[in-house]
Amino acid sequence: MPSFTVFKGTKNDGIQEIKTEKPELKGDQVLLKVTASGLCGTDLHYKAGDMVLGHEGVGIIEETGPDVKFMKKGDRVGWGYEHDCCGHCQQCLKGNETYCPERAMYGFADLDQGSFAHGAVWREAFLFPIPEGMSDEVAAPLQCGGATVFNALHNFDTQPTETVGIMGVGGLGHLAIQFAAKMGCRVVVLSGSDRKKDEAMKLGAHEFIATKDAKELKVSKPLDRLLVTTSAQPNWDLILPIMAPGATIHPLSVDEGKFEIPYMPLILNGLRVQGSVVASRYIHNRMLSFAAQHKIAPILEKFPMTKEGINQAMEKLEKGDMRYRAVLIPHPDTSKNKHILKKALLRFALRILDKFLRYANTKVR
Repeated sequence: MPSFTVFKGTKNDGIQEIKTEKPELKGDQVLLKVTASGLCGTDLHYKAGDMVLGHEGVGIIEETGPDVKFMKKGDRVGWGYEHDCCGHCQQCLKGNETYCPERAMYGFADLDQGSFAHGAVWREAFLFPIPEGMSDEVAAPLQCGGATVFNALHNFDTQPTETVGIMGVGGLGHLAIQFAAKMGCRVVVLSGSDRKKDEAMKLGAHEFIATKDAKELKVSKPLDRLLVTTSAQPNWDLILPIMAPGATIHPLSVDEGKFEIPYMPLILNGLRVQGSVVASRYIHNRMLSFAAQHKIAPILEKFPMTKEGINQAMEKLEKGDMRYRAVLIPHPDTSKNKHILKKALLRFALRILDKFLRYANTKVR
């Protein structure tokens, strides 16, 4: 039976390190060794839950179930927010399995495993090959953060002629800037202050607007689309005047409470508010290919996959000090490393001994 270390959230005791055991592999299940995990804002919402954390995983396949057809041992793969679906409802048949009534999603299903772990067992059907040349650390935050912003752009027919607004330069926003720019769009970034202006422009923004204390916003062209990547809702009285007629607003961050927007400007300008979750598998694979082709990568900070490392990363993210995505890296197996070192030293000693014997034989002759 597969067994591996996982890190779960708890209500009172913080992060706990425990073991998860799974039954023998069946169907198209695969056993993975986790090599990297992103830390997402959603993980903060579940850190006090009785569940294993993490949903931006990358790993190497170690074993395959009897019905696995397309992947093999040694393949690098990623996984994200959704783990399973019914496969036969209208949403699944249309390729919208993220809206399947029986979808298995992070926080609601498979609570005994996640990407904050040393291993995992997932269905082959919900794993994504990592493109060659893309590192595990880069790939991990793309499994949710990258998939979320790319889905808003790709699934709702963003055109290269559009002016796309990105609100916020953070974990989601800095990826959204890159994707929108590489799609050929004019990118306008809205942020509280000028502090991140230079970075936003380097990532591909064409225009930057500081919104704090502003009474009115001015843009070179009205926004055809706005991706809201901040956790707090914006001041819509300030934002709506710069939206083009028929523009679409995409709220992407996780928040509680009600979404409120002025009624008449929404009606008079034919604006749309489009909800969405992470990408379907079809779009997820396209996102990875697009990111690899255009060298889109998160700006990240690395932390060890330990209780201390996870707590440190979560605390930094909660304070808003992360730049911009955290990636957890499992510690190497020290016993395995010692074994490897011993073998290397033995090979070195044998080579020295061989050279000495050859030298001695030469002298005897």
